[in-house]
Amino acid sequence: MTASTVRIVSLFPELLGTYGDGGNAMVLARRLQWRDIPHEHVTVDATDAIPTSGDIYLVGGGEDGPQTEAARRLLADGGLHTAVERGAVVFAVCAGMQILGHRFPDGTGRDQPGLGLLDCVTIRVDRPRAVGELLTTDASIALDDTTMLLGPLTGFENHAGRTVRGESVRSLGAVAVGEGNGDGSEGIVAGRVIGTYLHGPALARNPELADALLSLALGDTLTPLTPLTPLDAEVDAEIDALRADRIRAARAHELAPRRSWRDRLRRT
Repeated sequence: MTASTVRIVSLFPELLGTYGDGGNAMVLARRLQWRDIPHEHVTVDATDAIPTSGDIYLVGGGEDGPQTEAARRLLADGGLHTAVERGAVVFAVCAGMQILGHRFPDGTGRDQPGLGLLDCVTIRVDRPRAVGELLTTDASIALDDTTMLLGPLTGFENHAGRTVRGESVRSLGAVAVGEGNGDGSEGIVAGRVIGTYLHGPALARNPELADALLSLALGDTLTPLTPLTPLDAEVDAEIDALRADRIRAARAHELAPRRSWRDRLRRT
C-alpha cells in the first residue's frame, strides 16, 4: 500500500452540485481515513484553473444551463484531459457523464460539444423524463486483465437525455430497475474514466464502487489495482442493511414515482 497522499478533486460544485453528488468526495475521504491513508480534498470553482496532479476527479450533476457552462470551461481549461493522460481516475455523474462524452443537448435541444473522454453521445428522445430508483444487475469495472466485481448498484436517476455508447467503451452493468443509459445498460467505463446516472450520492449507496475508485487511484504502472485493507465488518454493517432495504424496495417497485396522466399516455 502506498503511503502517498490521495488527492480528491471536486470540479465546479457551484455548477455541478445537484442531487447531493458532493457527498461522493466525503465518502472517499472517510473510507481513506478509516484505512489511515493520507488524503486531501480540493474544491475547484468554475473560475479556478484545474489542477492536473489530482488522483480522483469528481464531476457531479447539474441543470442544463450550468452543465453547458461547465463543459465550456472544462474544454477551455484542458486540465482534466491532462490529468486523464497521466492516469487520474474520473468519476462523473449524470450531467457530468454527458459532459465527458462527445456531445450532449442543451436546454433548447441544441448539441453542445463534450470533452470526448468517453466514447458516447447523449441525445434527447420523445419519452418521459427518467425519474426514480435505478438498480443494476451485478456490475463490474475491468482494467487490463483484472475485473473488479461491484455487485448490484443502487441509486436514483433524474435525466431527460439518453446516452448512446460507442464500441470502444463498456457499461457498468445491465439495468434491473429504471432507465439508465436508455438501452438496457447503465453507465460508461473507459479505463479509469467512469460515468453513471446514479445519484444518492452513488458512493454512499455503493461502497464497493467507492473502494474500486480508490483501488484504481492507488495503483501504479506495475500494480494498476492496489488491494485495499478490508474495513472492520461493523463499519459497513449499517450501509449493507440500508442497501439491502433499497434493493428490495426497488425490485418491488415500492419507490417508483407517481406519473402524470400525460406521461402514462405517452408510454402507451
